[in-house]
Amino acid sequence: MTALVVRDITADDFEVWKPLWDGYNAFYGRSGETALPEAITLSTWARFFDPGEPVHALVAERDGQLLGLTHYLYHRSTTSIGNSCYLQDLYTVQAARGMGVGRALIEAVYERARLAGASRVYWQTHESNATAMQLYDKVAEKSGFVVYRKPL
Repeated sequence: MTALVVRDITADDFEVWKPLWDGYNAFYGRSGETALPEAITLSTWARFFDPGEPVHALVAERDGQLLGLTHYLYHRSTTSIGNSCYLQDLYTVQAARGMGVGRALIEAVYERARLAGASRVYWQTHESNATAMQLYDKVAEKSGFVVYRKPL
């Protein structure tokens, strides 16, 4: 087995990225009748390659197979001069869970955020995602904040 490689996504990755994206969305209940519209997927994909967008994507690959993805974006903050980095999506295929893929993706986002001058990296997860939280507790600290939202 070769080493895990975390790299920037390329335009040629769409066909292998899409099943991971679909798996991520299914994990959070966005499939079937509640699936994201294809226009959102295509818009998300296009943003990765638009230099005017603050949205980025990394993939984890071993032996030519994509095992995970992460999407992150930069935004301003009222509590720091440097941008914040929001790690929005993180997904590892079931067969690769527990093999360091998630940690490698998070660490790669940390490194890119440092290089970009970001003051912090943060993310959220669903309270039912206990397996992922075991990793998150090792690589970051809980903020104590609760997320509220209202769809518009």
